[in-house]
Order: sequence, then structure tokens, then C-alpha cells
Amino acid sequence: MKAKTLSLMLLLSVIAPGLTLAGDKIEHYPFANAIAAATQSGKLDGTVKFYLAGNQPNGQVTVVLRDVEINRKTNAFGKKDQPTCDWALQSALISLQDEAKRAGANAVVNIVSNYGNEYRDSQNYECHVGFLMSGVIMKGDVAKVQ
Repeated sequence: MKAKTLSLMLLLSVIAPGLTLAGDKIEHYPFANAIAAATQSGKLDGTVKFYLAGNQPNGQVTVVLRDVEINRKTNAFGKKDQPTCDWALQSALISLQDEAKRAGANAVVNIVSNYGNEYRDSQNYECHVGFLMSGVIMKGDVAKVQ
């Protein structure tokens, strides 16, 4: 009995790491789609605006907090990549919205994906998708726009 259990544990310890990493890839999806979906569903209330690096709001921008970073992950097992990535991004944006409100700000500017290396794109965000989980790390500056 102990030999079977030990053999099974050994086999799982060899196979399991491969399963968790299976399918690891980097995807890029439209930022605006996730914002629109989160606003439409009421997850974002519209009081805080979000601007990817390369896009600037109209008006005077005063940065209140620099390099605020949010890391969010979600279950991806058996799910399509983009919906899980959008879900993780929406969760990160909710946290950024809350951070901006606490600081008395109305925008998050210079947003980049920061999953190890910064990914700057004026239209898309970066998401890391694995067999079990999808995740985003977003970094931006909390600001007041007048």
C-alpha cells in the first residue's frame, strides 16, 4: 500500500508542474472592450477615467500617486482566454478606481501592463494565460484632471 501511494505521489510531482504551466502564453486584447463591459455591468461607475500610456486626457493633469501597481488573477481552467483576461483586467481596474477615489482623483493615466517587463500600447493590454489561471499586472499614475 505504501509503495503504491509513494509511486502515485512521485508521478504526480513529476506531472503536476507541467500541467500548471501547460499552455502558458502572452496575449494582447483591446483595453476599451474591457472598460466598456465593466462600465456597462456597473463594476466601474464612470467617475474615474482610464488612459493607457500614449493616450492623454484633455485638460491639466496633476499626478497624485505614481506607479500604483495592481496584480489580479482569475481561474482560467476550461475557459476561453479573452473572457478570463478581461475579467482579470476588470478586477484590476476596480482596484485602481478605488485607489483613485481614496486619493481624491478622477483618472488613472500612463497605464502599462507590467508583467515582468513593461508592455506599452495605446490600445491593448497584456494578459498571461495558463492552464489554470489568467493574470494581469497593471501599473499607472493616479491623477486629477481639470
